[in-house]
Amino acid sequence: MSGARRLVVGTELVLASHNRGKLAEFETLLAGSGVRVLGAASLALPEPDETADTFAGNAAIKALAAATATGKPALSDDSGFCVAALDGAPGVYSARWGGPGRDFAMAMERVHTEMDVAADRSAWFSCVLCLAWPDGHVDTFEGRVDGQVVWPPRGEHGHGYDPIFVPAGDHRTFAEMDGTAKNAVSHRGRALALFRAACLPQ
Repeated sequence: MSGARRLVVGTELVLASHNRGKLAEFETLLAGSGVRVLGAASLALPEPDETADTFAGNAAIKALAAATATGKPALSDDSGFCVAALDGAPGVYSARWGGPGRDFAMAMERVHTEMDVAADRSAWFSCVLCLAWPDGHVDTFEGRVDGQVVWPPRGEHGHGYDPIFVPAGDHRTFAEMDGTAKNAVSHRGRALALFRAACLPQ
């Protein structure tokens, strides 16, 4: 994105997520960038209601809330699993399909049940990153990876719907890949590459 604001070396960047798996993923992806990542949970930040109907809208809600509360730049992502046979669901409601406890085994079972015997197994992960500043400025970056739904779930790595998604050109689910392999092709990795080029210290 042209004109995006750039962070400087030594900046404390708040990751506006309470998801431990996501925090670990971002810490790995931002290692060596000169930016220190702080998790929202460690700062006791509340989780704002995600009331938008798009990934970009929900990412902005979370990032702006964290930036306003801390006075520091904040990075959030809103990402989801989208299934063609389900008209793009669960999409922005991906976490909610796991219920109050975010039980993704239950969410994956629901995807499997609702797909039934659909011939079209195509699916994709989308991720929108939003970097927000305390003055309200935001920049957004979107990444997407296409692939197929598989059943039963496979693999012990990753999180969320990773065990039932095989990206195009591979035979492994995201959950069967180590972090390096997944980040090289993932929706979050692609969005982060755009963010890195536009906003991280040069």
